[in-house]
Amino acid sequence: QVQLVESGGGLVQPGGSLRLSCAASGFTFSSYSMSWVRQAPGKGLEWVSDINIWGDSTYYSDSVKGRFTISRDNAKNTLYLQMNSLKPEDTAVYCCAKVPLSANLGKMNRYDYWGQGTQVTVSS
Repeated sequence: QVQLVESGGGLVQPGGSLRLSCAASGFTFSSYSMSWVRQAPGKGLEWVSDINIWGDSTYYSDSVKGRFTISRDNAKNTLYLQMNSLKPEDTAVYCCAKVPLSANLGKMNRYDYWGQGTQVTVSS
């Protein structure tokens, strides 16, 4: 079955960096675009970033553009999110999600699978 397992979260000071990973299994990873979404305490789900199947087209929300970088390694079935210049408002549970084949990238989609998430806390 499809499994998405995130890792790499933690507590970091404002201005710091973290690199999240998402290990995928149970489907042909290289055939699907992937997303990162997040949910802050008391708030709804927020789309963060998308990447196409080849990794040469990426999309970011305005709130993270210029600070976060999404990437993928199809040989390792792994999705990444490099987060730099972190701010307290980036505090959230970050989840990776498998994008449906018919979906357009660059926005929140109706994902069919996503992981349990990894907690990122930005605080001094």
